[in-house]
Amino acid sequence: MLISILLLIAGVMLAWFGGEYFVKGGVGVAHWARWPKAVVGVTVAAFGTSAPELMVAVNAALDGVPQISLGDVLGSNVVNIALVLAMVLAVSGMKVDAAGVRRDWTVALLAPIAVYGLLQDGWFSRLDAVLLLSGFVVWLCVVICHARNHARAHAPHATPVSPVRPLLHVLAGLVLLITAAKLVVEGGKGVAEALGWSPFIVGAVVVAAATSTPELATTLISRMRGHHDVGLGNILGSNIFNALFIGAVAALIKPYAVHLPEIQPSLIFGVLTVVLILPAKCGSIRRWRGVLLLALYGTYLLLTLQQNAPH
Repeated sequence: MLISILLLIAGVMLAWFGGEYFVKGGVGVAHWARWPKAVVGVTVAAFGTSAPELMVAVNAALDGVPQISLGDVLGSNVVNIALVLAMVLAVSGMKVDAAGVRRDWTVALLAPIAVYGLLQDGWFSRLDAVLLLSGFVVWLCVVICHARNHARAHAPHATPVSPVRPLLHVLAGLVLLITAAKLVVEGGKGVAEALGWSPFIVGAVVVAAATSTPELATTLISRMRGHHDVGLGNILGSNIFNALFIGAVAALIKPYAVHLPEIQPSLIFGVLTVVLILPAKCGSIRRWRGVLLLALYGTYLLLTLQQNAPH
């Protein structure tokens, strides 16, 4: 138990430093490539902070238990918004570029609906995985086209900068974030097992919260540095990566049966939380939404714990 707690503390500390480097490098990459900061948040930052979920997906599928990956992916999407982003919003609110965010918000809203529709037959097949991946590729192409158009429009006003230092910061931050996620996952599992929690609760609650540590560090530091677009873009992008890409990876490796009543709460709360973070026309997301999201997360935890009693 003590070792698990120490692992958790070490993981949180590493996540903080990793997030600092990652945000600094991501903003530098955006300046060098002349991309909007929100695009870097929704692509580079989102992929980096979703790396723990990807590792869980691959390992779970290879171990013959891909259901763990689906629980982690859906649970992480709830945690990302209802806990990670909610804590930031509850403190001071947020103001972002509403135009770019609304596109990614729409995809993040449709992703869990698409997952639910494809899994109605109770089976996560390779065809389902290919369809989700196709949607992910289309979205990614649209985002990159938007970034390239933005870069061309700002090319005459660009100041030449070197990409080496920002890329090194991104790489260093990514390594620290992935290491931090591993430590937090191991520590969280140890604490959960010591408390006698069931494997489902460990996966849906503890592992999901643990693999969201990089998103928490990145979003919090982005808010502190005034890069709101990076923080919100990171959350939306991470949810899209999780639902359309990472969730499909496990099914591509090993198709599996799905128990719909078990995943419905995560999907429902996943949709509700995305609805609550739609920015106003002026791009603002007020503090009261953060408070409401935290209340939703508490409700989600209670429902999960009630449906899956401890040993």
